[in-house]
Amino acid sequence: MNIRPPAVAGAFYEGSPERLRAQVDACFAETAAPAAKQPVIGAVVPHAGLMYSGHVAAALYALAELPRRLIILCPNHTGAGHFAAINREGAWRTPLGDVAIDSRLADALMAKTPLLAEDAKAHAREHSLEVQLPFLQRILPDFTFVPICLGAHRYDYAEEIGRAIAEVVKQEREPIAILASSDLNHYEDQASTLRKDQLAIDQVLARNPRQLWRVVDEYDVSMCGFIPTTTMLVAANALGATGAQLVKHATSGDVNGDYGHVVGYASMMVS
Repeated sequence: MNIRPPAVAGAFYEGSPERLRAQVDACFAETAAPAAKQPVIGAVVPHAGLMYSGHVAAALYALAELPRRLIILCPNHTGAGHFAAINREGAWRTPLGDVAIDSRLADALMAKTPLLAEDAKAHAREHSLEVQLPFLQRILPDFTFVPICLGAHRYDYAEEIGRAIAEVVKQEREPIAILASSDLNHYEDQASTLRKDQLAIDQVLARNPRQLWRVVDEYDVSMCGFIPTTTMLVAANALGATGAQLVKHATSGDVNGDYGHVVGYASMMVS
C-alpha cells in the first residue's frame, strides 16, 4: 500500500505518539466542551503549528458532529504538482497511525470533473492538510478521507470542483463532510489583520464564495486557503446549507505576545 509519510511531524506538531496525543488533548482542553455536537456540511479550520492555531482548530473539532468520511481541501503552499491534486489510494501516516484514503470516493470525484488529477507531488511536503489529521485521529477512530490540494487562482475552477464534490456527496448513502484548511491574514499588525480577517469571515458566514474571492483579491487579504474555502462554500451551498457560524477567531499574537507581525486563524462551520 502506498503510504504518504508525515512531512511536518516534530515541527508543526509533536513527533512522538505520546507527546502528540498530549499536545492535541491540550488544544481541546483550551475550549469548553459544547453542550451538544452540531451537524456540519462544511468547515474552515486553520493549519499553523499546533502551538499557535491548535486551540482554534480544536474548538471546531469539539463542536462539529463529523461523519467518518471526509473530503479535506487544502492550499498548495509549495507550488509543486498539479493545480488540483488528489490522492486516490493508500494512506497518510502521522505519529498516531495511518489514515486510509477513501479510494471509491476519490474515483467518483475524479470521474465527475477532469480538473482533478492524481498527483502525489503536490501533497508530499504540504503541511496544511497533514496537521488536521491528529485532531481527527483523536475524535474519529477509523475515519477515511480524500485529500485534495488546490492551487489554481481561477474562480471557475473552484466552482467546478465544488459542484462536482456536491454532486458526488449527494449520490453517496453515507454522510460526508467537507473541510477546508486555511489560515487568514498573514504578517501584518494585529489591527490590520483583524480588519482583513473580518472581511473574509463575513463572506464565509454569508456563504458567499464569489464575494469571498472578490474581497481577498480587492483588499489584499493574504488568506492562504481562500481557494479551498471558496470550493467548500460552493459545495456546501449546492448541498443545501442554510447557516454558518464563527466558532473561534484568534491570532498568533494571542499566543506569543507579538502583535506587530501576526497571522489570523478562524474556525467556521457551515450547516
